Order: sequence, then C-alpha cells, then structure tokens
Amino acid sequence: MIKKILLGMTLLMSMVSCTEDFTDWGKPQTNPQEDAVTFGNGSVAPVDVINLADVNTEKVKVASIVAPTSSNAAYTPNYKINFDGQSFDIDADGNMATAELTSYIVDKWGKRPLERDIDATLDAWVSNGSTAVKMATSATFQVKAIPEAPVIEEGYYLVGDMFTTEAHDGWTKEAAKAFNHSDKDVYEDPVFTVSFETTKADQYWKIIPKKNIDSGDIWAAGVVGPKVDGDDSMTGLLTNGDAKAGKIAKAGKYKLTINMMDNSYTLEEVNYDPFIYFIGSTDGWSSSDQKLALVDEAKGVYTGYVYVADPNGAGLQFKFQRVAGSWDNEINAGAFNTFSDAATNEGGNFGVNAGEGVYYFDVNLGEGTITATKVETMGIIGGFNNWAGDAVMTWNAEEYCFEATNAGVTADGWKFRVNGGWDINLGGSLNNLTAGGDNLSVAGNTIKLYPTRKTSENIYCTVK
Repeated sequence: MIKKILLGMTLLMSMVSCTEDFTDWGKPQTNPQEDAVTFGNGSVAPVDVINLADVNTEKVKVASIVAPTSSNAAYTPNYKINFDGQSFDIDADGNMATAELTSYIVDKWGKRPLERDIDATLDAWVSNGSTAVKMATSATFQVKAIPEAPVIEEGYYLVGDMFTTEAHDGWTKEAAKAFNHSDKDVYEDPVFTVSFETTKADQYWKIIPKKNIDSGDIWAAGVVGPKVDGDDSMTGLLTNGDAKAGKIAKAGKYKLTINMMDNSYTLEEVNYDPFIYFIGSTDGWSSSDQKLALVDEAKGVYTGYVYVADPNGAGLQFKFQRVAGSWDNEINAGAFNTFSDAATNEGGNFGVNAGEGVYYFDVNLGEGTITATKVETMGIIGGFNNWAGDAVMTWNAEEYCFEATNAGVTADGWKFRVNGGWDINLGGSLNNLTAGGDNLSVAGNTIKLYPTRKTSENIYCTVK
C-alpha cells in the first residue's frame, strides 16, 4: 500500500512539473498600476484598492492571475489565497468571496472604513482525484481594501430649542449637550446616548458632530437629523445629508439614543422612580429587599450600598428592578455602555470583580453608566480620634449592618467614611444618613450602620 501511494505521488509530481510549454489554466490579466510578483512561471498582479461599500456581488476581484504552466493540461488547478496563515478559495480570475474578505478585515482591524493593506500569497494546487499537490506559491503581494461602514464621528452633541435660556441660544456651541459613549472604539460601539429635559412642547433639535464643535463652525458639513423637518416620531432614521430638525411634541424628560452604524434613533420619555431594587445571587434571585435611592431626578442617578454574595455558587451576579418583585421593564447590563471600577457586564447580568462584600453603587440610567466601589473598610472618624485615622467597623451579614463596639464617639462631631477617604462619606441625621451630610453629634460606644436600605427607605444607624 505504501509503495502505491509513493508511486502515485511520483507520477503526479512529474505531471505538474513546470515546462517551457504554456497551458493557460486561467484567464491572463494584468494590472498596470502595480508590479506583478512571481507565481511559478506565471505571475500575480494586485488590483486597485477595493472599496467594499461599492461591491454588491458575492465575489470580488482581489488579484490578476497568469497561471503557472504544466506539461499535462488535463489537470485544472485550484487556487488558495493566504492572509496571515488563513487560506481562502479564489478562482482563476482572481475572485474571492466578498463575505470572507470582509470578515477577515473586520476581525483584524474592525469596521472603521480605512484602507487596510493585507500581505497575501497565492497557492496553486492540482489533484488527480485522490491526491492533491501544491505546484506553486507566489511571492508576497498586497490586497488593499476598505471595509463598508458609514463615517462615525468620535462624538456628538445635541442642540435645540429646549436648551435656550436667557444666557444663550440653544442652537449654539455653548448650549450644546454632549452625548455619552463607552470607552470602546465607535465602530465597535456605535451607540450614543443623551438625557435632557424640555419644559415646553414642540421643541426642535439637531445633532452636531464633535469635529464641528471643535472647529467652532457647528453648521459645517456633517450635521445629523431626520429626513423630514418637524418629524416628531419617537423612533426613526437619521441623515447627515440635508439633515432636518426633529421635534419633541410635549414637555418632559427624555433619553435620546442614536446608533450611527445604522443611523437610527430612539427617543424615550423617562420618569424615574424613587428607588431601584437589587436582586441576584445574594438571595438566590428570590428577594429584592436591598435598594438604591434616586439622587438626581433629571439624569436618573441612583446611589447606595448593596451586599453582594454568592451563597449558592452561582456567581456574583444581579440585576435591578424598577418595582420590587417585578421583572417588567427590568434594568440589565445590556442597557449600559460604561462599567467602572468593580462593576462588570456578565452577559446581561451585572457583576462585580472584587469578590463578596458590600459595594457602593452609582447607577446613572440616563447616561447608561454604573460604578461599583467595594467597601474594603467602613470607618468612623471624628473629634473622638482627632479626625485622624478610622475606627474600623465589622460587617454583620446576619443583620446587614456594619458594627463597632467601644467606639467612644462624642458629641463634638463624627462621620462614617469608606476606605479611609472622603470621596464616599455619610452624615446628617441618624435616621436618614446622606452622602456628604453634616457631622453627627450623638455620643455612644456601640454603633450599628445599616447602609443597604433593606428594612428602611433610608440609610440609618443606631448609637448606644
């Protein structure tokens, strides 16, 4: 059996050896713009830059091939084009699948519509039906292509009637309100959001690219808006060619979301509830007792403390509910574009990456951002210790509270603070502690701090 295989290979190699005879296995083509490279005793010439936005066929020409020759014209070669160790089918006319070229470019560089120069080689293979042999490999040449994608600017601003005040016109650079965006490349994440309020009906708006803001000429080319002037649709398509002004029909608080990959927009009226409710692995996805409180009605910002645990080994994952116990209109990670500090996106659920513990959350529904800061230490600082250093409290997972004994706080003032810093601190009233509140003036030794709003709508503490 081994002898038969070796004999077959020997005969096949003799049939495909290069000779002076020329058998045309492909349509000879040349490209005067670029020098051809060797391909056995044939050649390969690059084509002009391929703009994939202009290609509407299943195949696209990426090279002009003059085939290498063989002493046996009975065998028709198959061709492969190679990019970075990946091989793709290519026909004798130099055409490869448009989808494969597009996929390679997007996987390697993303969708940004810039010219990409790909080092390529071409292989010619022949087969007798049972055994295939590579008869020639070309020298390296370049395939140059631009992926199909719209121009997406690095940022956008909203202007319109709703921003007009006595101080400035709402259609100016000074009044423009920036859209929010994640830290990803705009071609990976083409979604931008902005929250705003209008106190009047029939307010007109347009969208200005960041480059116009930066140049000082906001009405230069690139302004974005609906195609019909006065369009008051809550969803629709945008254009940056002869853009018209959209219209907000009634007063209210709104979130405008734009996707600049497909040029779509969505306006949604928002009414923020007093609390959002934490539900997740901590309580086996069965309880939504812990909650964050609304601190900015215009933007939909919620803050507060949550105990995140994983007693059942399911992962430190969670969501928020707008109504405790209801999954209607739930708040999940897919609606957010920025995750800061310990906050993570776990495929739709939120998560944290610093392990089990109490976290301080800042959730901005209007801008789609969430920040999670793990409470490594909850401390008490004040006149009793000369405002130097912290009396560190201990977390009680049974009572959902931080506690300290023999603290010795005095009436001359003290506060709670997180991780030995002043960025996150609590003061005010014992029954309603607030971020950055006034110094507390109650003396005592045993202190319990209840930060998660599990049993109350307020953050509170007891002092004995």
